[in-house]
Amino acid sequence: MTGLFLLTALFVLLSIGVPVAISLGLASVMTMLFFGDQSLLSSAQKFFHTMQVYPLLAVPFFILAGTFLTTGGVARRMVAFANALVGHFRGGLAMSALLASAFFAAISGSAPATVVAVGSVMLVGMVASGYTRNFAAGVICNAGTLGILIPPSLIMVIYGAITESSIGRLFIAGILPGTILTLAMMITVAVIARQQEMPRQERASVKVVVQTFREALWGLMLIGIILGGIYAGIFTPTEAAAISAIYAFVIAVFVYRDITIHDVPNVLIEASKITVMLMFIIANAFMFAFLLTTEQIPQMASELIVGMGLPVWGFLLVLNVLLLITGSFMEPTSVVLILTPIFFPIAMELGIDPTHLGVLMVVNMQIGLVTPPVGLNLFVTAGVAKLSLEDTIKASFPWLLVLLSALMLITYIPWISLVIPKLILD
Repeated sequence: MTGLFLLTALFVLLSIGVPVAISLGLASVMTMLFFGDQSLLSSAQKFFHTMQVYPLLAVPFFILAGTFLTTGGVARRMVAFANALVGHFRGGLAMSALLASAFFAAISGSAPATVVAVGSVMLVGMVASGYTRNFAAGVICNAGTLGILIPPSLIMVIYGAITESSIGRLFIAGILPGTILTLAMMITVAVIARQQEMPRQERASVKVVVQTFREALWGLMLIGIILGGIYAGIFTPTEAAAISAIYAFVIAVFVYRDITIHDVPNVLIEASKITVMLMFIIANAFMFAFLLTTEQIPQMASELIVGMGLPVWGFLLVLNVLLLITGSFMEPTSVVLILTPIFFPIAMELGIDPTHLGVLMVVNMQIGLVTPPVGLNLFVTAGVAKLSLEDTIKASFPWLLVLLSALMLITYIPWISLVIPKLILD
């Protein structure tokens, strides 16, 4: 009864438009007040316990690093390098946008930041070169979703903290799925470009390729520093986040000099706003998860689903459908925080690898970012591209087929998520 009230209260609050963080906290407090199994003191303790979860320290540092890199000209240099590599193909500018998004995703870990940073540079150039604004917006909107799959990923950090899974293992597990998805979208662009005879640019000389690579190198090196340092055992993922923030500050202020010392306080304030918002959601979600566990809702759900005799493929199908639906109405972090405590024990009971499950959830959240009515990338892209939300949705919709196809591959071929972690870490 208590668990039913908790879940009902949450979904009623969400349905009437109460913000996710408030809904999570209010549903938990109401349940404690009405049923009295736990004291409000335990609620407060669980709320502030979030600040003591060591892996979550990575969140503010990765946000700070991404803010420095987004504010500076790192994205512009990565776009130039990507354009030098693939701009000579038909549809090359669109491919450059995809490749630059993959590069920037690997240093920012944020989908909206990727859309803003790459889209603000590429959209104008694509339209000026003869691409329709709608096509350019569709490419940028979906390319931006790579920001939560290619490491470092804030969603993976949060999933790892909740499930006590290795964040380093999750990071490396996202490399191959992210690469496959990037290539799939680039191939799609190539096919469309050939059919519609889209423009191409002159082939860049070796000198230009080398020059743009050198200019982008300081930003690209952050990928090697984060992943190389983690897998070489030099530092933990949390320490890597702190190092990435310091490195981003140094290259933005002293190397590229896109940001002056006087601009740093504004960058810190912007990063703090994002961090406070996200950590408030996480704190309320930890309190909500505490009540779920206390009322044994995950255990009951696990017994129910296992008792139904669902095969693994059937459970994964049901999980995907549920994640796609909830991802359409809620922000990715909230979905992972709410549903992971419920479905993680079931997945473990069925023998699903926790790393594979984490990647699977992230890919579902990618699709949620471009699915109305609450797809965050849709709103960001509409602003950057100066299109109506309706036109942005229409532009992004055809790309859902690519994302859904990748989701099916990643769901039913666990090897894609697990092969690199096994090669490197086992």
